[in-house]
Formats: sequence, structure tokens, C-alpha cells
Amino acid sequence: MLDPVRRHSVAMPEALAVRDERGDWTYGDLLAGATAFGAGLHRQGVKPGSRLVFIAPSVPEFVVAYLGIQAAGCVVVPMNTMASRSEIRYVLEDSTAAALIGWHDVGPAARQAADEAGVPFQVLNSMTPGSAQAGELTFEIQERARDDTAAILYTSGTTGRPKGAELTVDALLEAGEISVEARRTSPHDRFATALPLFHIFGQVTVMMAALSAGASMSLQSPFEPVRMLQMIYRDRATVVAGVPTMWNALLRAADGFGPSDFSSVSIAISGGASLPAEVASAFEERFGCPVLEGYGLTETTSLATFADLDRRPKNGCAGAPVPRTEVEIRAADGTALPRDEVGEVWVRGPSVMKGYWRRPDATAEALRDGWFRTGDLARKDAESDVWIVDRLKDLIIRGGYNVYPGEVEEVLYGHPDVVEAAVVGVPDDYYGEEVAAVIVLRDGAKLAGEQITAWARERMSAYKIPRIVRFVPELPKGATGKVLKRSIDPVKLG
Repeated sequence: MLDPVRRHSVAMPEALAVRDERGDWTYGDLLAGATAFGAGLHRQGVKPGSRLVFIAPSVPEFVVAYLGIQAAGCVVVPMNTMASRSEIRYVLEDSTAAALIGWHDVGPAARQAADEAGVPFQVLNSMTPGSAQAGELTFEIQERARDDTAAILYTSGTTGRPKGAELTVDALLEAGEISVEARRTSPHDRFATALPLFHIFGQVTVMMAALSAGASMSLQSPFEPVRMLQMIYRDRATVVAGVPTMWNALLRAADGFGPSDFSSVSIAISGGASLPAEVASAFEERFGCPVLEGYGLTETTSLATFADLDRRPKNGCAGAPVPRTEVEIRAADGTALPRDEVGEVWVRGPSVMKGYWRRPDATAEALRDGWFRTGDLARKDAESDVWIVDRLKDLIIRGGYNVYPGEVEEVLYGHPDVVEAAVVGVPDDYYGEEVAAVIVLRDGAKLAGEQITAWARERMSAYKIPRIVRFVPELPKGATGKVLKRSIDPVKLG
């Protein structure tokens, strides 16, 4: 995992690797910091192969600690900084984590979850480039096989508990190299982003791509549009990565900047949700570069398709398969479909996950002869570009974050006055989709939407909370008793 960083630290030790408003880290600094962090884990008795839950925002220390965990031969299990105590505890227990590493300002939920799970809590404090001690630099970085698990990222289905996708050393390294190839990244590129690095999109599109190429990355956390624009201008960014809500916010905040302020930007990479055509057009007109879209999942290490740099991007299109990767559209029986017919997206390539952690049945269902069944519906056009049509999983994407209805419904069903609940996504101009809950209450119960929201807020991450709540006497159902979500329109119910 550290191969690219070690290579660049020898060839160009003074080259900029990562920066934020507090300072710059060279590739030499980055390797030294990662080695020192790994040495610290070793001194604490953490064994190679141990799972370490890791919660931190997009700061340089995230990169240092992520690589340090790899240097110690451990498996990093990144989690959302907004995760609730119960969500963190579940991942700690399911992953059989040896410890939880949490950013010093991450909040009390992480420490509380660690205490409840009986897992050591280690604070990740701010670091200074070049602060590694000489003795720590003699620590022997653990060498790993390419098929060893390097990271486990938890992702939910529409039913059941979250599952951990096992990403190997090879998958992450290949993902970085494929990203470089697909986007023609060079050591001269300067990335800028406010994407969360704990999410696979930020980990691969920014972190692994930059490290693979020997490029630099400028990080911001949390996302603030004006500060983001200032960072792009200050650091003369050439590649900017974000989700649709970020592009919309940057457009609204750009009045104080001139067209020449962003002349350095050559590529804007969008993912996490479909980008509205009007936002893409307005961004290109204002900033002078197109927003290029791609498609991928946690289980494919973020990669499957991306816009062809040699062709004019098609608004709403996910692009063509990335290098070394095959993408097929298949019927329910697994046979390949011809152009323009809608079917399920299957992906095969070196970045596809190893499987789901301790979920052999789920792994066997998702992986077939090296192909990953995404559960997403799409079609291919005459140029083999992929157009995502719908999601079999009923996934809601709010501001680039995945919200799984089944997980939210499980929390709502825990309320003593809730008899039935259906969670669906509704279009939203800012977030792309908003989370809506349609609820049937027990006889005689009276609740306000704010009470449901408060119940959810105590039990899950903020981005998953239903902002739209509607009460109905009954939910529409089919002959088998299954709730017909496609017959539910919370907007009309309002």
C-alpha cells in the first residue's frame, strides 16, 4: 500500500504531497509520518492483520494515519465522522476491531461506542510535518501480499445490517493506477477537494489517485464554498473533485471571483449522484471546464465507468468502462443484453472487492465468476457509454451520501407508536434527493413530524434523518403484502 509513497519519497522527497490551511506535507514528510504512526501501533501491541476502526475528517493527518495503519500491516475500517454511537459500536463489534482511532475533535460518540464495546480508544491529534523521531523511522514497514485485505468499508443493503466490503492491497493500488490512467493524471497535477476521505469516492478519486501519480492534494474539512473557491485559486488546482451539491454551492458562491481565477482547473470530477444537466452547463460556463461524471461503488473500489476525455461529455451519462475493467448490462438470467436495453450492471476488474467480511452467503450472491452484481439498472448506448436508469436497491443519495431506506425504516419501527414505515427519496434542488418517511401510527397515537425526526436524530447519522415526514392511515401494498414504494409520493401527501 505504501509503494507509491516510498517510490516518490526517494525520487522527489521535497515534492508537495498534501496540504491544508495549517501547512504542507512533502512526500518525505508523509512517509516519515506514516512510518512513525505504524511504529506507534506496533509499540502498543497491535498485531498485523488487526482491524482498526478509523474516524477522522479530510485533514492531512487522515492520510498519515491511513498509511500508518497500512505500514503496521493492519486493516483500516474508515467510518463517517457523523456516525452515531450505535452505528460505531455495530462496526466495532462486527469487524472484531482491535482498537478505535478517532480524531481529537470528532465528538463523544466514538469514545462512548469504544467504551461500550470494550475496545481501546486512541486519539489522533494534530501533527506537524517532520516531527517523526529518528528511532521511529527505523520501524520495518510490514510487507503484505497483494490479495491481503487492506481496508473494510461498510455499506448497507435495503434489508439487514451493514456489510463490510473487503478491499485488498491490490484493489486499492490498482484503483489508484486506473484513476491516473483514466484521468491522465501527472505529478504536476494539484488536486483540491472537500470530499470526505473516509468515503470510497474521496479515498480513490483524490487520495489514491494523487499518491499513485506523485501529485499533490489540497484538503478542506468541512466543505465551505467560499473557502473552497479560495483554496482552488490559492493552490492553482488543476483537478477538483466533488458531489453535485458541491458544484451547485460553488456556483452560488462564485460572484466575488473572476473567470481567470480558475484558469488552472482542467478537470472537475463529479460522483456520488447524477449531476443535473443545468448545473453541469452552468459550471462549465462559469469556470471554463466541463464536469466529468463517473460511476462506481464501494464494492468496486469506486471505479466502473468514467467520461472519455477525448469526447464531449454527455450530460447525465456515467461514461465508458475505465481501463482494465469490464462492464456488462445483463438480464435477470445473467445473459448479456444488446445496446439500449435496460438490465443490471455487472462489473469485473482488479478493483472489485474480495467479498463481504464474514458474509459468505452475501458474497456468493454478489460475486459470480469474478463479476460483481451491482443491483443497479442501466443501459449502454451505441458508443458503449453507460446510462444509469434506476436502482434495484432503492438507494437514496443525499448530498453524495448513501442512505439506505431499510436502515432508516428499522430505526423508525423502533418507535413505540409506529406501526408501518416506508422511506423513499424525493427530488431536491440542493441535495439531489431528500429523505422522506411515510408512517402509519398505532390507533389513538398522535405524533408530529418533528417528534419522528428527533427520534431518528438520537439513533443515526444526521444525513440519514427523514426531513420530510407524512402520516397516512395505511401504506399501499401488493398481493403478497409487500409495500409498493413506487406508489408513494410524499410530496403529494403533503
